[in-house]
Amino acid sequence: MDARHLIMIALGGVIGSGLFLSSGYTIHQAGPLGAVIAYGIGALVVYLVMACLGELALAYPVSGAFHIYAARSINPATGFTTAWLYWLCWVVALGSEFTAAGILMQRWFPDVAVWVWCLIFAALLFTLNAISARVFGETEFWFSLVKVAAIIGLIVLGGAAIFGFTPLSTNDPGAVLFSNFMTPDGLFPTGIGGVLMTSLVVFYAFSGSELIGVAAGETKDPARNIPKALRSTVLRLVIFFIGSITVIAALVPYEETGVTDSPFVTVFEYVGIPFAPDIMNFVIITALLSAGNSGLFSCARMLFSLAEEGHAPRAFMRLTRRGIPIVALSVSMVIGLASLLSSVIAPSTVYLVLVSIAGFAVVAVWMSIVAAQFFHRRAFVRAGGDVSSLAYRTPLYPVVPIVAFVLLGISIVAIAFDPNQVTALYFGIPFVALCYLYFWFRFGRRGARTVTPPSEEAPVDEIVEPVIDVAAPVADDAIR
Repeated sequence: MDARHLIMIALGGVIGSGLFLSSGYTIHQAGPLGAVIAYGIGALVVYLVMACLGELALAYPVSGAFHIYAARSINPATGFTTAWLYWLCWVVALGSEFTAAGILMQRWFPDVAVWVWCLIFAALLFTLNAISARVFGETEFWFSLVKVAAIIGLIVLGGAAIFGFTPLSTNDPGAVLFSNFMTPDGLFPTGIGGVLMTSLVVFYAFSGSELIGVAAGETKDPARNIPKALRSTVLRLVIFFIGSITVIAALVPYEETGVTDSPFVTVFEYVGIPFAPDIMNFVIITALLSAGNSGLFSCARMLFSLAEEGHAPRAFMRLTRRGIPIVALSVSMVIGLASLLSSVIAPSTVYLVLVSIAGFAVVAVWMSIVAAQFFHRRAFVRAGGDVSSLAYRTPLYPVVPIVAFVLLGISIVAIAFDPNQVTALYFGIPFVALCYLYFWFRFGRRGARTVTPPSEEAPVDEIVEPVIDVAAPVADDAIR
């Protein structure tokens, strides 16, 4: 895959129904200015995590790399736990994405049952992932392009409407500027606490940007394409998220946010776009399928990589002639559909546990990434490595990983004070403890394979059709 595929894969994982449907609720919770600040904090954390991810992705350019980072730089048990957390996160998401898309399709096909659409979408995404990584990347590029076009349309047309320019509208609403930012209760109607609590939700909204690390092993010329994709992804996310929230907050009165189905529909109707509800229904379905597409890709690569480490059944290593881990892909899809079934049969027990762990997993995985970068660089330098030789260096080390870890840690602690999210701790922490206990009981402290010190790695220049052994960090002469 090329840099453009990586960028769209990351955007595909991040931009979903949360932005298109829930952004109004975010504004209602924190106030217009508070929501913009919360998304600004989220964008900062994403930048810090991605800055750490870049160095690790080039040090270990393997498929499904998150747990490799943690296993090599921290310990094998942490890598094992990180992999299963992230796999479960996306497996649960698959079921919810299919269900939501099926419900939205009933707007146009009310006589077709939701479960029929779920099966159709599941078959479609499985086929796209099973053909080749290139087909997956190309499909995700076009899926994401639809969402990006909708966001750019909102920012451009909505931004013009803020200053009274609405050529498509039969009405003349005039310039509202940023008067809606001053609510009847001031700039921060719910206080600073509302902004902080919204920041937690925003962290989850940005999840998916780390998918670049999952796809690193199937990327052409990683030394050039991965850093380029990381920079471009962060820049686009900042513009798209903060730009969208600013436009919505300026045009939709604070009292009305969180009430309508989608603030995007409200803004498009405001500027005079015809058939706005139908257009956004199509965009949101595309967003859901895009997120599911990226999620299924991630699940398959995680199981494949776990099997290569000896931490999952060897059957998950079985590849098609085009390099697709078909068994891992099939199992992930089946478990995803099982989670969908549990949302109907046992929504208050099994499904609640799965969703809670999945929500906890996002921040936990990000914490493992920044911690892995911190220990990776420290071990590399102590072993006599030359930092200037690295193809990509996390800036301002060790400030960046430390600040990122602290901010993410604060968000984990703050969850305990939010009754809507505290279940993530109730089930997430015990799940992590069980993973560690199982690993130490099953594999011992060193894990299933010998770990090679980070000092033995060399910077990655270029990859052309690599055959990568993930049992050790990739050396320059091994991949040329």
